[in-house]
Amino acid sequence: MNDIGLTHIALPVSNIEQSINFYSTYARMKVIHRRIDVDAGVSVAWICDNTRPFVIVLIQTESVHPVLSPLAHLGVGCESREYMDFLCDQARQEGLLQQEPKDSGYPIGYWAFLKDPDGHTLELSYGQEIGLTVENNP
Repeated sequence: MNDIGLTHIALPVSNIEQSINFYSTYARMKVIHRRIDVDAGVSVAWICDNTRPFVIVLIQTESVHPVLSPLAHLGVGCESREYMDFLCDQARQEGLLQQEPKDSGYPIGYWAFLKDPDGHTLELSYGQEIGLTVENNP
């Protein structure tokens, strides 16, 4: 079977283990593929939350210039507002909370920004209904 449609986003990272740990903690993602790229000699990991056929490709590099910063971000929907608050509290304690949780009403919902170990932005949200919007617009 060939993949069709949006399948992945690739992020440069300075420490692949720290990035795997961050996305495991805050986005419930796990490594589904790992290798050393033969041509570039760098560590590569595909991480996925197993909710859809989409991965983040983490590529370890010498230096990272974050391109996913506040408005450019990855978005993860949380199962409840309480769980999102739990993650934001943890991120706050670790110095990773970039934007405090905010309720922007429908259709944006409750959201917050975290920064990953390299400064890329991860948005946590609850109530955005992106899946329903996609289903209702075939």
